Amino acid sequence: MATLTAAAAVAAAEPAPAAAPAATGDSPGATTAAAGHRPRTVFVSGCYDLLHAGHVEFFRQARALGDRLVVSVASDRVLAHHKAHRRASLPIEHKVGLLSAIRWVDEVVVGEDEALGLDFRSAFLRTRPALLVATEDDKYGAAKRELCAAVGARYVVLPKTPPAFEPISTTQILANIRLPSRAPLRVDFAGGWLDVPRFARAGAFVVNCAVSPLVGLHHWPYHVGGGLGGSAAHALLEGRDPVASELDLGVGWQDPAVIRETGLCVWRSGPTPQLEFKTPGSFLRGRMALLWTGAPHVTPDLVDTPRDYDAIEAAGAAARAAVLPGNESLRALAAAVGASYAAQLGEGMAPLPRHGELARKYLGGGHGGYALYLFADEGARAAFLGGVPETAAVEPHHASGGAE
Repeated sequence: MATLTAAAAVAAAEPAPAAAPAATGDSPGATTAAAGHRPRTVFVSGCYDLLHAGHVEFFRQARALGDRLVVSVASDRVLAHHKAHRRASLPIEHKVGLLSAIRWVDEVVVGEDEALGLDFRSAFLRTRPALLVATEDDKYGAAKRELCAAVGARYVVLPKTPPAFEPISTTQILANIRLPSRAPLRVDFAGGWLDVPRFARAGAFVVNCAVSPLVGLHHWPYHVGGGLGGSAAHALLEGRDPVASELDLGVGWQDPAVIRETGLCVWRSGPTPQLEFKTPGSFLRGRMALLWTGAPHVTPDLVDTPRDYDAIEAAGAAARAAVLPGNESLRALAAAVGASYAAQLGEGMAPLPRHGELARKYLGGGHGGYALYLFADEGARAAFLGGVPETAAVEPHHASGGAE
């Protein structure tokens, strides 16, 4: 028994007798063994939970090493047992049907054995192939070499050659399927900047709320650079880690944290998101609106601006007390928002116009972007929306599964 690497795989495989007709490019599975020549069987195995072009390329290369290709696909039970109880994306009979339709595949068997990495053992011993082919990232090479020794087969390692376009894995496909198509943005009430790791304070709090209308990659009903957490939402919708993305920018984690969590949230200040508690924020419905101040801002450019962190911490504590479950107080929250706004004025931001609100403040890093206006009732908000240009209503967004 020998182990072959990709460079030597084709050359080292025993050549077929001259009388054996070669497989054609159009009909690879139609090779007929010449009289007296036993077809060289190639065996491969895998979960093949979501078939993609990388699998097909692997089958093509493996089939080129012999006369016929047997593909073993792990049963649903085996997949659940060995893939952290992951449910199969396709029923096994569908996988068998799809695999059987691939022109490089001559036979499909189902792996039912319990041994980790060797669910195909029984089928392999029945088939007694000449070659067992795997890719270079195979984690079970040692066990497969031993299995090959039992039947005198060769263990061949092929590189993971990408197809003619950008490769993708089953894990990536599943991640794409699970990506949200829409996400909320957020308004922040108090404690902003205490989510930036170097400004974090033990015992301090950040209070914010996910809001609708929701956004999508092709539907964004807000100005860009508004302080609503848009960069974090965009990262989430693109499948990137939004927390890592924001921290890499040198800003804090509150935007991706609440956008993924949804609801009205209280977070503990610290280097990473730690949720203190959350509520649906229902008492805020019909009370919040945005005003576009006319100029975007870039939060990373504002991180090192001098500001009163003691005042910010006090506002965060007041906001937390105002939204305690069962004791929510709109006016107490408005007082905390007002305290946050006072800290923003102390930072040098321009005063915001009054419009009959309970409280107002810049969102995010401020110095432009959107401002949040908090009203006592729906009528006061409606008057604001109807009489002031560049305004928009937002509502608390609470979803059991986070972003949609």
